[in-house]
Amino acid sequence: MTLRLNTATTILPVDDAARARAFYTEKLGLPHRGKAEDGSELLGADGGPMLQLMPVADGKHSEHTALSFEVSDIEATVRDMEARGVMFQDYDLPTLRTENHICTTESEKCAWFMDTEHNILCVHQNLGGKLEYQV
Repeated sequence: MTLRLNTATTILPVDDAARARAFYTEKLGLPHRGKAEDGSELLGADGGPMLQLMPVADGKHSEHTALSFEVSDIEATVRDMEARGVMFQDYDLPTLRTENHICTTESEKCAWFMDTEHNILCVHQNLGGKLEYQV
């Protein structure tokens, strides 16, 4: 058996599924696919990966990046998203520094923002280097 990421579903905890759906469809432009029986909102293009916004009662969310979207032009993406009302995080730490909301490393550029439910999200642009993972 082989698992395929192109058909995987990412599940994010949300306090208010309708509010979160509005953010993801209106601010990020993701297509709405429907609503699950448990009240979760389903987003994504047919046949591709899906995002499930699952209501949670405890309001607990991750303290790290929960989801990152790869983009081809991060500067243009950040400008477009800011025009839609997305607020990006800025950092000035010894190991993480942003300029115009963007952190540049040897292999990628990244910009972080939060959704309406306090999930940390990211847009990133690979800089041509090959990322290698060891399993």
